[in-house]
Amino acid sequence: MKKNSTLVLLLCLFLMAFKVQSQENDLPEWRNMKYLSEEEMYMTVTNRGFEETAPPSGEVRFPAEYEPMQAVMIVYPLGIPLELVREMAEDCKVITVVSSNNQFFAETDFISAGVNMDNVEFLNAKTDSYWIRDFGPWYIFDGKEPAIVDNKYNRPRPNDDNLPGSFAKYWDIPMYGMNVVHTGGNMMQDGFGVGVSDDIVITESVANGITEDQVYERMKAYLGIDPYHVTIDPQGDYIAHVDCWGKFLAPDKIVLARVPKLNPRYEYYEEVADYFATTNCSWGYPYKIYRIDIPGNGIISPYTNSLILNKKVLVPMGAYSTFNEKALAVYREAMPGYEVIGIENKNAFNGWLNTDALHCRTRGVMDFDMLYIDHRDVLFGEYEWQDSMAVTSKVIAYSGAELKQDSILVYYSIDNADYQSVKMQPTENADEYVAYIKGYKKGSKVNYYVFAADESGRNRQQPMFGKLEPHSFTIEGEENIFENDIANVRMFPNPVNDILFVEMNEIVEEISVYSVDGVVVCQQTIDSGQQILSMDVASLKSGIYFIKLKTDEGDIVKHFIKK
Repeated sequence: MKKNSTLVLLLCLFLMAFKVQSQENDLPEWRNMKYLSEEEMYMTVTNRGFEETAPPSGEVRFPAEYEPMQAVMIVYPLGIPLELVREMAEDCKVITVVSSNNQFFAETDFISAGVNMDNVEFLNAKTDSYWIRDFGPWYIFDGKEPAIVDNKYNRPRPNDDNLPGSFAKYWDIPMYGMNVVHTGGNMMQDGFGVGVSDDIVITESVANGITEDQVYERMKAYLGIDPYHVTIDPQGDYIAHVDCWGKFLAPDKIVLARVPKLNPRYEYYEEVADYFATTNCSWGYPYKIYRIDIPGNGIISPYTNSLILNKKVLVPMGAYSTFNEKALAVYREAMPGYEVIGIENKNAFNGWLNTDALHCRTRGVMDFDMLYIDHRDVLFGEYEWQDSMAVTSKVIAYSGAELKQDSILVYYSIDNADYQSVKMQPTENADEYVAYIKGYKKGSKVNYYVFAADESGRNRQQPMFGKLEPHSFTIEGEENIFENDIANVRMFPNPVNDILFVEMNEIVEEISVYSVDGVVVCQQTIDSGQQILSMDVASLKSGIYFIKLKTDEGDIVKHFIKK
């Protein structure tokens, strides 16, 4: 009986998969191919004349999707459920591109769905489709000012193609023309200069007379992208967009779809996964790869076509609840502290597809006044013992607001103890700060993150998960403490109860006291050239300690005994 039940269950699953596949295949070819009508399939691309400009003159940065967003752009008539509009409008502006004739209907729909209209703005413009991810503007920082980058759009949709210029006027910011055939769904970036696309960016650009080298050169000049990882398309689908199978979740994290081993595309998915698992992220170590299982065979499961919007992750749901729940669990594991929300869309005409879902129909707008932390030389792995570990970071307030100097901090925890903080100090380089982590010992594990705040009320941390998932490194080895036999140094009393006096001729800049295993237990900076110095050691436990005197002539090390 059990065997028969299993066979019935398998047969039901097969029939369900066949039904979903048949539904998608039964759609008109023009819809499966993401065209607006059958006629559009045969139309010549006659968009506006593309205008190439000189690249931005400042240092270019292309922010990541997981950085602060002030708004999200959508198109009406909608390609997304009203539930999603309501969810997005809870936290930021929803800028709806709509013709003036349709704005009343958009407002009526939004109000009836309970959308927070205080967070809704309208841009009156004509569009040909709702795939704003592909044709919408790409926002960058040119130096510390916002700007838009436009590129060649190779669909016969002239109204869509005009939209980047409409948004440049809407925000009153410059727009640069990058002569590369590209679409937003085929671009993901980490905010530190790393980008990823499928190789259709090369094939379509070359077909338009743009060489492969020029693609790489222009991605760097206009978007600040270098390195630029151009991969195969594991789906083998005509659309060849990276958001159909992968996504940056953090500078060191990528989520990738995974099909069953029997799927004919399995090896291609694994080739891409292996590539990133053996490629270093911006922080110097290989990417952490998270896999989301999808059933394949055309069954709707568009989980990587999600949207990160500030502290939310909005994930399109597929045909099977079991796969849905597992996908949400992967996002929650990878993004601690974020709210992960599944979004269903069962509309018969514009429901989710594997190559066209939530991400394709929305696009975030970076916070033009964001606070940015660029701690690039991340400490990770193992380090030999040294007196301190430097944490260096740039901190940029794009708003122009003053940084709160007392709030530029490194928070750190040694061996899972409570977090403590140390204030970062400015260096000679613009926007750069440094602090030093001390107090660890041989074998210590140190967790840390960088925090900053500015007078605009914004704050930021790196990693973005803070203490929930900090940077981490381990100390190996130990400092070799050797006593110097210097005749002109006298310490008294020795043994000592509370105050230790040091008498010497050299000018001392700093006094440090170490335990026998090389851990700094107290430290003191000397402001003047005193010949007799004092050090309060009353709080130390009984035992042998070393005192290091930093002078212009070198370090002097002596030992003393604490009673």
